[in-house]
Amino acid sequence: MEEKKKIVLSAIKPSGEITLGNYLGAIKNWIGFQDEYECFYCIADLHAITVRQEPRLLRKRVLEILAIYIASGLDYTKSTLFVQSHVPAHSEASWILTCNANMGELSRMTQYKDKTAKLKENTSISAGLFNYPVLMAADILIYNADFVPVGIDQKQHVELARDIAQRFNSSYSDTFTLPEAKIPENAAKIMDLQDPSKKMSKSDDNQNSYILVLDPPDVIRRKIGRAVTDSVGVVNYTDEQPGVKNLINIICAIKNVKPDEVVASFEGKGYKEFKEYVAEVIIEELEPVQKKANELLTDKSKLEEIYTEGAMKASYAATKVLRKMQKKVGLLPPVRK
Repeated sequence: MEEKKKIVLSAIKPSGEITLGNYLGAIKNWIGFQDEYECFYCIADLHAITVRQEPRLLRKRVLEILAIYIASGLDYTKSTLFVQSHVPAHSEASWILTCNANMGELSRMTQYKDKTAKLKENTSISAGLFNYPVLMAADILIYNADFVPVGIDQKQHVELARDIAQRFNSSYSDTFTLPEAKIPENAAKIMDLQDPSKKMSKSDDNQNSYILVLDPPDVIRRKIGRAVTDSVGVVNYTDEQPGVKNLINIICAIKNVKPDEVVASFEGKGYKEFKEYVAEVIIEELEPVQKKANELLTDKSKLEEIYTEGAMKASYAATKVLRKMQKKVGLLPPVRK
């Protein structure tokens, strides 16, 4: 009898366009899971609306992210690719789990503290922003995910999902698999091009801080040309030169080489030549992804077919777990005719 595959779930929030950091740090790692695990990869549009979004742009970004998923190598015949809001079980399960979560544990979430700290004075905080870790827990638990590929900054959310799952299992009998954060050892951590002390983010106000996967070559060259370096003038891989170190990490992630090899190849050369090389490496890596993604976005019928089928497959898996949750907490099952 064939052993059941472990389940992996992960997602990207369409609150902005996909950056090089998302691509190298997340999507490229997801590709390697497809043959070993049963994979569910979604576009977390419900998470995006915890902060007010421009509706037209949100819909546009959802399609762009799906196109980039596919163009990057996520195979919709192997993995389930879907839009979070197309699977109602996420929202329904989230309410049941909200009733099993504590306000104290939610208020201690690091990302909640960070996001609220960035809000302007006298800006109201939405209940969605406070509760979104429970929705994230629902995203994970309704597929009984074994592993959740995340960066170290998201590990706390997976731990909360485990805590809520354990609490539910203790109260109502075993229902959920306890998920584990899967933090890839060799995942690229790509930093902000203007402030290399923080991670590259699509929500940054400064467009020179990040490279977008769909940025054209001339834009990539301009942004890398403006990337912060230092006054040392020598290509070294040290914490004392974080801007240069970040650019070397980009090369290493794309070319699969060691930092020492990059440093050696630029011995006696300056930052201008180094940055030109970084830009061309990125352009060469993204060119086929951009070509395929733009083809898919030109005729959206294929994307519609993929996300429709993905939602059906995801709903089938998620609803089975949701029905167990509803029965265990005492909700009357609907009559099916």
